[in-house]
Amino acid sequence: MFNPARPYRCSPSVALRPEPFGALAYHFGTRRLSFLKTHMMVRVVRTLADHPDVHAALDAAQVRAEQRPAYLRALKGLADGDMIQPRTRSGTSLPRSGTPEPESGTPEPESGTEQTPPGGIAA
Repeated sequence: MFNPARPYRCSPSVALRPEPFGALAYHFGTRRLSFLKTHMMVRVVRTLADHPDVHAALDAAQVRAEQRPAYLRALKGLADGDMIQPRTRSGTSLPRSGTPEPESGTPEPESGTEQTPPGGIAA
């Protein structure tokens, strides 16, 4: 469950390709494609790991108060699609269950189709 008071990072399985409108985010595990429709959203996603929580990343990117609900909806969509992942304060990703993964295995990628997160700002 997406919690903007927690730290996140861009998934290591995601590549961001710059575009004139923002960026395309492609997840190599799920083969999902999302559109980051503003350069400010790209900045937020790229710098999530540099901040103690999502709110701090939004502050650093200078997202205005009236824009925050749309950005939080878009980030929730990215989290639901595993484009961004919760992480520990030290930077380690947490699995979807919220507990650290066992050392011996990695979770199987979800199957999915092309998806754009809700919220007006397609992430």
